Amino acid sequence: MAVYSKHPASAPPSAPVREKTGHLMLRAWCVFVLFTAFAGVALVHAFGDTVTAVVTIGSALLSIGLWFAIRPPVQWRRLPWFAVAYIVWATLSLAWSAWLETSAATLLLLVITATQAFFIGAVLTWRELVRAIASALKWVMGLSIVFELWVSLVIRAPILPRFVVEKADDPIQYWSRDNLFDDGRIQGIMGNANLLGPVALLAIIVFAIRFAARAPGRFLLGGWILLSAFLFVRAASATAVVAAAGVVLVLITVLLMRRTRRPGERTRFYVGYAIVGVGGALGLWLLRDTIFTALGRSADLTGRETIWAAVLERANERPVIGWGFATPWLPGDPLFDGWIIDHGVSVMQAHNMWIDVYLQLGIVGVVLLGFLFLAYVWRTWFFAVDRPRWDLRSDRPYSPLTLLPTLVGAILLVQGFAESTPLLLWGWMLLLLFGFKIKQSPHIGVGPAEQSAAIERGEPTKQAP
Repeated sequence: MAVYSKHPASAPPSAPVREKTGHLMLRAWCVFVLFTAFAGVALVHAFGDTVTAVVTIGSALLSIGLWFAIRPPVQWRRLPWFAVAYIVWATLSLAWSAWLETSAATLLLLVITATQAFFIGAVLTWRELVRAIASALKWVMGLSIVFELWVSLVIRAPILPRFVVEKADDPIQYWSRDNLFDDGRIQGIMGNANLLGPVALLAIIVFAIRFAARAPGRFLLGGWILLSAFLFVRAASATAVVAAAGVVLVLITVLLMRRTRRPGERTRFYVGYAIVGVGGALGLWLLRDTIFTALGRSADLTGRETIWAAVLERANERPVIGWGFATPWLPGDPLFDGWIIDHGVSVMQAHNMWIDVYLQLGIVGVVLLGFLFLAYVWRTWFFAVDRPRWDLRSDRPYSPLTLLPTLVGAILLVQGFAESTPLLLWGWMLLLLFGFKIKQSPHIGVGPAEQSAAIERGEPTKQAP
């Protein structure tokens, strides 16, 4: 019978460290919260506004309760203050809002999304955060293809929200148009190809970063990348295609920046990046007839210029403080119901986040949002291009995970030109989540917030390498 020596050369074997059940449940909860942000519209289509409101408010209350129970370390002086200022200004707009009920309801959604973003950023480490986002996106991509397959193989007809099978007055009203096996655009569980496209693009980025970081199950990650690419192509969203081009440009520039060795060597890349960026934006505008025709869209971005003109006309009546917060526009409000009609349906956004904010919160709101995005781009950029360093050592390797925040910023900025969705749901959540996380934990795996989560998982504390 084998026995241990009284003078062992090494420590006796022990079981590997396992995550505590409580932390596994916490991470699963964060995945659910992220899923509702990515596919929140699907809940409305499936269960209606009332059930969605109950789930949204209930999940926020539970997250707040968990926050007080866990008490993760938070440096309150290092909050994303421009985001806080924007929320405060939106709250103050209740005093002069022309649509008070809409302002109150949508402001609650804004605050809930911000609270969930800060909660997830406080309780998860960087690696867990990217893993949770990947898990949520797997659910969105998986359910989208299963939903489209179910509609095409079982129902064999377009389907309306609440699983109603009947003919609609306009195809825009369908939850799914049963286009999976023809050449039409598919909409996934979100019921909108313009919502599915950017989320599929984000999924490709997240899965590719996990693949580059040598996460477990790389073969399966390759499959998820292919599925997301298929949904991205079949969504055929012109905005998502342009956003993908912006993501590629930013990624190439970041990788070139990481190769620099001498001070001042980055300057030429910044100049080239600025020339390509400005030139690309100018070329996109001047050649929009050719480009959008090639993408199957009209030169006025499928009627968006008409919407912009109507919104600007009303916004110019209150240019400084705006008409009151309303993201999105609730079609039940008399001031929005029938104001701008598209395909027989009242429009719920300005299809440009800057024009939308100008209408709601005036020039003050536009300035605050501009500073918010400027601060986000600044921090995420250097988070991606600078080598991790907190002491004299300057040869630590880059992490693929640091690419995610700046690539998300590229998606939101491009998407914000033709959509207002960066102001709500997953766009607003990731904007605040990454902005908060970078300020709290500027280095992956280093710092109080990162180490405290390791302790919760049952791991021994480690010193920074």
